Amino acid sequence: MNIPQGLKYTKTHEWVKIDGNKVKVGITDFAQHEITDIVHVELPEISKQVKKEQPVAVIESVKSAFDIYTPVSGKIVEINDNILGSPEVVNQSPYESGYLFVVEFSDEKELASLLNADDYKKLI
Repeated sequence: MNIPQGLKYTKTHEWVKIDGNKVKVGITDFAQHEITDIVHVELPEISKQVKKEQPVAVIESVKSAFDIYTPVSGKIVEINDNILGSPEVVNQSPYESGYLFVVEFSDEKELASLLNADDYKKLI
């Protein structure tokens, strides 16, 4: 199971890459293995205001549909258009080209509740 050290994680299996006042968000390698073959992705609208732990996206697989939660409150400033036409990229590259969206966060204190790689490893 690939759990990169430089990222943060949520208990709902999203990874978070902090970059200044923004976070890039995707699902973990563990999550994409559990979901299996991803066939459709619904992403939030750019400029949408989101609240921490609110469902903002949906990933559908051959098994079921899964809500994806934002790890922080703020504004959606980017979505990964590439996965809309090729959702299988999330399975192939969950930490790179398979990311989902970017949030400009409004409360830096919310980052403190995120897990580091070792804590996430213990969770799964």
